[in-house]
Amino acid sequence: MSDHDHDHGDHAHPHDHDDHAHPHDHEHHHHHHHGVRGFLTELFVPHTHDPADAIDDALESSAAGVRALKISLFVLLATTILQFAIVMISGSVALFADTVHNFSDALTAVPLWIAFVLARRAPTRRYTFGYGRAEDLAGLFIVLVVAASAVVAAVQSITRLAHPAILHNLWWVVAAGLIGFAGNEAVAIFRIRVGRRIGSAALVADGVHARTDGFTSLAVVVGAVGVMLGFPLADPIVGILISVAIVVLLAGTVRSIGRRLMDAVEPDLLARAEHAIEHVLGIREVTSLRLRWTGHRLTGDAEITVDGTTTLSAASALVEEAVRQAHAHLPHLDDFTVRVKPSGTGGPASD
Repeated sequence: MSDHDHDHGDHAHPHDHDDHAHPHDHEHHHHHHHGVRGFLTELFVPHTHDPADAIDDALESSAAGVRALKISLFVLLATTILQFAIVMISGSVALFADTVHNFSDALTAVPLWIAFVLARRAPTRRYTFGYGRAEDLAGLFIVLVVAASAVVAAVQSITRLAHPAILHNLWWVVAAGLIGFAGNEAVAIFRIRVGRRIGSAALVADGVHARTDGFTSLAVVVGAVGVMLGFPLADPIVGILISVAIVVLLAGTVRSIGRRLMDAVEPDLLARAEHAIEHVLGIREVTSLRLRWTGHRLTGDAEITVDGTTTLSAASALVEEAVRQAHAHLPHLDDFTVRVKPSGTGGPASD
């Protein structure tokens, strides 16, 4: 048995696994999109994480999320105030629809901000897993607010379609649309980048929301140009199209948030964890593996099979190494439990 122990003791060092941090480890994480559909998919339904550049520390990632929300909140509020002033002097319902959407985007930053702050709190006897789920609830709130903004914009636009009105200061409307696009796209890039880095589906959803606002702002410009060219109904028609676009693009966000609430996890994360654990010398097989997101952090457990002759101390070393490798390959991972099941027995190894 001593030789057997020695063999397993060797593997606990940075060992062969570091040598096989081979290129194929991460290849399946580099998503490639081709053609127009692929471009739009990447633009409006981006991936929620990128482990290659993720932040490993939960407190640091929450702080990064709050910082992203603070900056984007002030940018969007400034954009909204400017657009609302131009709505008052122009009477454009397309710009009004865009302004309402921008304001809703700024508003959604508040519950998400609260969720990130709550995520830092320690677990209690009532909330034994902590408060990470508040982030997913905030994501659900974002979906509801965006949907409500689409309804408000549609009602205003349909009313104007039935009762046309003369617009004024159209060049100001064009300027407001361009400013709205620039402000929202800057916020979208920032939120999505931070959301991917820390693994926050809700923050990425908020970034997609801002990106949607940016393109609806460009639609305002199209509507204003249409009015200038002698087609006064262009403004309310564009307002209706903006509402439809919001609903269509919201579908991807609903799917992402819904999956989080149902404990869905990306299959490539499971493949990455399995790969990491199975390549630990002495582990014969990963018989079960579960992962779940709690906010922007992962938790999970696994059951491994080892040789029936493996000693208790060697099995303990295998468990420690399996956990270490899982953390190394999944930077968002917090709590991870590994159970040992000796080969040929009906249950886990006993102490």
